[in-house]
Amino acid sequence: MSDAGSKIHYELSTAHHDPLIRSLHAIIRVCVKFLAVLMTFVILWGVADVGYVLFSRLVQPPFMLLSVGDIFKIFGAFMVVLIAIEIFINIRLYLGSNTLPIKLVIATALMAIARKVIVLDLESTPSIYVFAIAAVVLALGVTYWLIARTKQDSFSDEDADHA
Repeated sequence: MSDAGSKIHYELSTAHHDPLIRSLHAIIRVCVKFLAVLMTFVILWGVADVGYVLFSRLVQPPFMLLSVGDIFKIFGAFMVVLIAIEIFINIRLYLGSNTLPIKLVIATALMAIARKVIVLDLESTPSIYVFAIAAVVLALGVTYWLIARTKQDSFSDEDADHA
């Protein structure tokens, strides 16, 4: 079990004893790589969309001026691209390591909910929806903080062991 395939995600090991499972694992790994390629296209398309949205807003009267609503639409388009980049990084890390990057997944979720908050129209949004978003932000924020704190504590323990 010393080949490279067994070191990366033992759940999808290419060194599994059952040939059928080995083949299925290989297929799944190819599918994840294909998802990474597709996400790259989504990112490129998103960047083109951000450019188009910005250009189309700037050429509309009044020329070269953006309204607050335009700025929020542009921010939303930027955030979508940044979220796609974070998802791509999650896929890449999933393929290249033996752990799921939980902290990065939580950070991606925080970015996605932040995008929702940025583009949220408070005048037409029910208050229960705003409270639900607040609860999600709080839960994700606390989770991120706990994960970061846990990693800091484990690094501190390792440093103390080496001293």
